[in-house]
Amino acid sequence: MTKKQRKVLIRIIISAVLVVAFHFIPVENPYIRLALFLIPYLIIGYDILRKAVLGIFHGEVFDENFLMAIATVGAIVLGEYVEGTAVMLFYQIGELFQSYAVGKSRRNISELMDIRPDYANVEQGGQLVQVDPDEVELGTVITVQPGEKVPIDGVVVNGTASLNTSALTGESLPREVAEGDEVISGCVNMSGVLRIRTTKEFGESTVSRILDLVENSSMKKSRSENFITRFARYYTPIVCLGALVLAVLPPVINICMGNPADWSRWVIRALTALVISCPCALVISIPLSFFGGIGGASAKGILIKGSNYLEALSETKYVVCDKTGTLTKGVFEVTHVNPSDGMTADALLEMAAYAECYSNHPISKSLKTAYGEAIDSSRVTDVEEIGGHGVQAFVDGRLVAVGNVKLMKQLEMPYAVPKKTGTEVHLAVDGQYAGYILISDVVKPNAKAAVRGLKEAGVRQVIMLTGDAGRVADAVAEELGIDVVKSELLPADKVTEVEKLLEAKTGKEKLAFVGDGINDAPVLSRADLGIAMGALGSDAAIEAADIVLMDDDPAKIATAMKISAKTIRIVHQNIVFALIVKFACLGLGAVGFVNMWWAIFADVGVMILAVLNAMRALRYKD
Repeated sequence: MTKKQRKVLIRIIISAVLVVAFHFIPVENPYIRLALFLIPYLIIGYDILRKAVLGIFHGEVFDENFLMAIATVGAIVLGEYVEGTAVMLFYQIGELFQSYAVGKSRRNISELMDIRPDYANVEQGGQLVQVDPDEVELGTVITVQPGEKVPIDGVVVNGTASLNTSALTGESLPREVAEGDEVISGCVNMSGVLRIRTTKEFGESTVSRILDLVENSSMKKSRSENFITRFARYYTPIVCLGALVLAVLPPVINICMGNPADWSRWVIRALTALVISCPCALVISIPLSFFGGIGGASAKGILIKGSNYLEALSETKYVVCDKTGTLTKGVFEVTHVNPSDGMTADALLEMAAYAECYSNHPISKSLKTAYGEAIDSSRVTDVEEIGGHGVQAFVDGRLVAVGNVKLMKQLEMPYAVPKKTGTEVHLAVDGQYAGYILISDVVKPNAKAAVRGLKEAGVRQVIMLTGDAGRVADAVAEELGIDVVKSELLPADKVTEVEKLLEAKTGKEKLAFVGDGINDAPVLSRADLGIAMGALGSDAAIEAADIVLMDDDPAKIATAMKISAKTIRIVHQNIVFALIVKFACLGLGAVGFVNMWWAIFADVGVMILAVLNAMRALRYKD
């Protein structure tokens, strides 16, 4: 509890004790009784009265402070001292509870996103000195010891360690790093001492950008929040006018009919209506619900840039995915080795790796990685690259030809046709066909589950757009259960395809595009919702998209949609519950069935229940 909250709590206790005491002290003189009750009333309500007066001078008349001031002052003027003071007392209790709830939500989000470093270790005079990360210059070598957060993005220049990335990705699996590896701020060093050369200043590092993104997410309001803001703007003046009519019209009618005016009874009903009508439950709980939803998503490694994007997720019916780097790893790997008669798989890989040992082409690298042994380049001589076809070289004195189908045709070599899909690498040794190796961009482990999760979350169609060849794209789509696939597309073609889909959708349906945030920036900005694979904090991803998946896991899209749906349900529950209770109490109060104590429940009680419900959005379990 903050210092300010403790002060309010002390005022509440003092005021409550005095109200109870003065209620049971028999005082006949009305002026003395008034003076006594003004003490607890002013102790608990002076700040509300002050805000109401300042609001009038600033042109913001019809707010909750004005309603509370008018209602309680009116009750005291009419001699309802206990009720008037109690309204202010319970209102302050509700405000205290709301303040505590909002603070708790913010603290929970801070704990879930506990990635801001307190210091950076810089070597000065042979000793490590803790300095403010803001003071560390670009290119400085910093030391991160076990248990400490990586304060600034950089490259490891010495040491090996396991990094806990859970605060960024929501996953507990550690990441191993060694010399030459890039590391980002916000990770926690679990083992080993790392010396890191900074590649960014603190203000531009991943941790700062992520925290700014989460903290500024409240600036982009959802339709529900904008509706409540507009609703309160018109609702409160209308209620005030209705209360005035309720206070004046019935007595005037009574006078016209020759009956007693009974002003006090109707004024009390009007004041009760003012207390009931206070829109606190809606104004507080709706933003808190969205704030909680964004915080809950952050804990799962999903960064959502605003309430409007969180709301749009619940309306997403079409998800368009890029293939490479989104549904696949974007890294070539050997997926199948098929040796011919007289050749083993290991020997075929060895021949291919040695023949390609001088090349830095991605296919060559994947062959060497699959071979997995150190390569003695002295075994390789007379390397000849054949443009667009492959390479020929002597390995241990044997002529090895490695390449595509064109190379086999050029050598007039009969070759096998693979039944599986992938990039084909054929080999011939000493003029005899030796077999083929398939290299593919491997599908991500969670990609199939991601597509299934999207369907379960209410997505009608999952569409894949790729620049890859049709045969490869169709194979990936079939494996993952993609509904529609468009292949051999240029970046501009992807934009055209997305625009066609946008024109075809109806009503409030939303279309989301999922890409890597670098090559797909034009499509990300064109879609209703851009979702980027964050690559553990890629600058391009954070800038280009509305939602960033920090661990590149496509299955997190369905998780984000479920968090969105839960948040929207909570928002709708609070709106419906608050309005039903308030309008019911307003109607009953107008005919005298509801007194000031019921009005307190309709205001403070509903607000507390709505805030408790809103806080559920902060937690999400798969």
